[in-house]
Amino acid sequence: MAEQVSPSVGRPALLALLEASRMINSEVRLDKVLDLVATQATAVLDAEGASVLLLDPDRNELVFRAATGPKGRELVGERFDARLGIAGQALRTRRAVQVTDVTKNRNFFDGVDAKTHMQTRGLIAAPLFFLDQHLGVVEVINPRNRETFTDVDLELVQVFANLAAAAVRSGQAFDQITRDNQALRESIPSPRIIGASDPINRVMDLCGKVAASTATVLITGETGTGKELVARTIHEQSERRDKPMIAVNCAALSETLLESELFGHEKGAFTGADARKIGRFELADGGTLFLDELGEMAETTQVKLLRVLQEQEFVRVGGTQTIVCDVRIVAATNRDLHQLMQQGKFRDDLFYRINVFPIPLPALRDRIEDLPLLLDHFVDSVVPSLGVDRPRFVPDAMAAMLEYPWPGNIRELRNVIERCTLLAGGGEVTLENLPLEIANRSGIPEPQASAPAVGRQVAEADPIIGASSADPAGESVSKLASHEKAMILQALSDNRWNQSAAARALGITRDHLRYRVKKYGISKPG
Repeated sequence: MAEQVSPSVGRPALLALLEASRMINSEVRLDKVLDLVATQATAVLDAEGASVLLLDPDRNELVFRAATGPKGRELVGERFDARLGIAGQALRTRRAVQVTDVTKNRNFFDGVDAKTHMQTRGLIAAPLFFLDQHLGVVEVINPRNRETFTDVDLELVQVFANLAAAAVRSGQAFDQITRDNQALRESIPSPRIIGASDPINRVMDLCGKVAASTATVLITGETGTGKELVARTIHEQSERRDKPMIAVNCAALSETLLESELFGHEKGAFTGADARKIGRFELADGGTLFLDELGEMAETTQVKLLRVLQEQEFVRVGGTQTIVCDVRIVAATNRDLHQLMQQGKFRDDLFYRINVFPIPLPALRDRIEDLPLLLDHFVDSVVPSLGVDRPRFVPDAMAAMLEYPWPGNIRELRNVIERCTLLAGGGEVTLENLPLEIANRSGIPEPQASAPAVGRQVAEADPIIGASSADPAGESVSKLASHEKAMILQALSDNRWNQSAAARALGITRDHLRYRVKKYGISKPG
């Protein structure tokens, strides 16, 4: 052993110390290390009980993390001011403290005895230090088979604490690495938001404004509109970008499982809880927690979520230790929370706590001019995995897709694109490759190369979508404009934003295309 022990320490004590060191260093998980430290301290000092208190530097509090003795389990999770008690004195002075009669020591803090209904007669408290870092304190109380602790006991505790400190620090590092690795596995790199329409530009503007703050965000919109993508965009534009973003689907888990998923659980908390589990709040500490399908959360879980939002602390299921967290909440739902509140299914106080910065997402049909850009993006993403060449969408197929209302929104669009890309086999995507519900909506005339001018009072026929933009019997002007803008974007994208080539593909002049590009405010995506 690296620690120097005086000759006054007998052989049995040395052997016990050696065995304690071996056992403590055989474990790497922090909770197991702390339990072993408390257990071995009790054995080495032949005491009635021992405890390990770790320092919470953010609150300057000592927290009982492990304890032995008749009432040891009741202590775990309790915390108190790190300046109080004999433990506080040991931490502050960086020296072990021996007290033979606590009733005569003014630093003794009797709050622990009041909690456990035990009587502490004497104790030794030794600080846990690793290099210059304050880790906490190890305490042993009430010697057995003798009246008081001796100077030899004090020396043993000092050596024991030095050995234990290294193991505790290693356990903390191991836990942090484990937590970071799990968080990194779940923090999937975010694809960028695709689109150039006014509705999606407004969404991106809201994301930029709220990202720099710590405000809670509520994203609303139909299923498949990209709520998690927006949440990831907010996270990656925030100062928390280097910390994890953890997502939880509240609709995918039962009430009991969701509570365990959010807050974690202790070993034995319920049937099947064979080990301690770290919850999503702990995994997301310092980062962002995305709560998807918030409207599906049971009311009992809503109450606990509200407390965490208010207090920034929680307790694992089946546990007693209060865990402090620093988490930014971004929630999402496709439900009408106002209606759920009226029905008594969603708490008003939670809604007002969550709905600090609402971001409504447009349905795909309300940003249909983005479809060509989305189509290009999804084709590029699926072609490598399908092992086919990049297909070309013929005008009829594109027109049918522009007419379709897309009830499943972006998610449905991606699935359709993957299907028809596979069916086309690297050739042209035609109406036959589209699902029937989309193909049957095709009714847009073929593009025309020119439109005859009948006179000044006669409206010009649109040379791209082949209908009069002033024809009261035709489609609405706004719908035609959206389709025209979408087809221009598609042609530009297909031709690498070469306006001459795009104009030829559309069957119009370059000047006519430039006019429409300016009219619709079209610009090449950055």
